Amino acid sequence: FLPPKLEKKAKGKLQKQICRVVLEHFEEQYTAELGDAWSSVRDVLTSPWCWQHALLLNRFSQSPGLESSLAEQGYQPAFPAALPCLPAAFRCYSRPAPGRFPAQKHQPGRLKDYYLLNAASLLPVLALELEDGEGVLDLCAAPGGKAVAILQCACPGHFHCNEFDDLRSRWLEQTIESFIPDPLIKLIRVSKLDGRQIGDLHPEFYDKVLVDAPCSNDRSWLFSADPQQALLRLLQRKELSCLQFQLLRSAVKALRPGGSLVYSTCTLSKAENSDVINLILSSCRNVVPVDISGMARGVSQEFSFLSGMQQHELLVLPERGRAWGPMYVAKLKKVSSS
Repeated sequence: FLPPKLEKKAKGKLQKQICRVVLEHFEEQYTAELGDAWSSVRDVLTSPWCWQHALLLNRFSQSPGLESSLAEQGYQPAFPAALPCLPAAFRCYSRPAPGRFPAQKHQPGRLKDYYLLNAASLLPVLALELEDGEGVLDLCAAPGGKAVAILQCACPGHFHCNEFDDLRSRWLEQTIESFIPDPLIKLIRVSKLDGRQIGDLHPEFYDKVLVDAPCSNDRSWLFSADPQQALLRLLQRKELSCLQFQLLRSAVKALRPGGSLVYSTCTLSKAENSDVINLILSSCRNVVPVDISGMARGVSQEFSFLSGMQQHELLVLPERGRAWGPMYVAKLKKVSSS
């Protein structure tokens, strides 16, 4: 943590940047939904100086000495080796202290050695339990961190990364170019389709589908610079769950029978998390929940979870020293054709 004088200065500066309209909205909603847990979560979300960053190492880039350098700076492997769904090539490092490792700039023709991220964002990818040769769809793929993580886990038979937004799609393409070697890039299809239509375009085609849905990004929304934009976001927030449901329904159509789907968001909002999953389970009779409580137990030393969740879902709550999340993850399996 920062020395008291510096922390006070940083706190004063950052406090002015917090959007009061958003904070007041969160105060009301999350006090009701999270109860006593909200006050400690709010403390972390409104204190960027205590946020942590992890490094996902790129198995396609050789960087001698990087791991020993990380160890010297207090970084340790972020996931226990005993985790059943942890691939051998998957290497992620984190440390309890806040702060951010220097980012690497994009250089055409040169692969980056690591991807900086919130360690909780790797849980949806690990929950997929990917295997070589599977057909994989990343339905809402930008900015590309989860696509990079997928390729650290396995080599898909075919890999479809989709991003509807034009600007974000270019960001996705640059991320893939920065981390994935040319021979493997040729196996990746990047599209700009409306994710709600992919299930009809490619019915029962994929073994694994990730829906990292557009959501209320609690961390960034709290620091909305424009109060008018913040108000508009809050008004549009109610429409997000409808979009998320439509994307999930499309993903179910795109999934082959026996295949599995992981849904994730970076919001605490019940309306965008459990409620969306419950609606899919009640409206799609060919989909069943998959127990991921074993994975949650396996990483319980590194992440703080909201208690009382169903076995097929988890919600990572940020707390001091484990400032990861918010991250909601749920897993479903398709048991038969529609």
